[in-house]
Amino acid sequence: MKLLRQAGIITGLCFLGELLHAWLRLPIPGNVLGMLILFGCLCAGIIKLEMIAELSDFLLDHLAFFFIPAGVGVIACLGVLRGQWLAVLGICLVTTALVMLVTGHVVQWVKRGAKR
Repeated sequence: MKLLRQAGIITGLCFLGELLHAWLRLPIPGNVLGMLILFGCLCAGIIKLEMIAELSDFLLDHLAFFFIPAGVGVIACLGVLRGQWLAVLGICLVTTALVMLVTGHVVQWVKRGAKR
């Protein structure tokens, strides 16, 4: 029952994000809106971490399986990417560097805030 309740909370917030996406016609995907709503509820204390911890840990432990459909999709569309490998490689390198840079700055910012 505990896992079912946790799945209901996460699924419900994801569904709420999808509804907001459909009603407000935002350019942000519904699942991302759902994650932002979940983040806001966690920060505000509306949802306690213990309320979703067990299912969240399970999903994070098996995160690699969620990338299999995306990988299969890329393999299925190799013909479309045939002449674009240099551009795809460049985009991957630039975005990886940006993610590392932003992550480093956020970690430093959080550490400075924790020292106060």
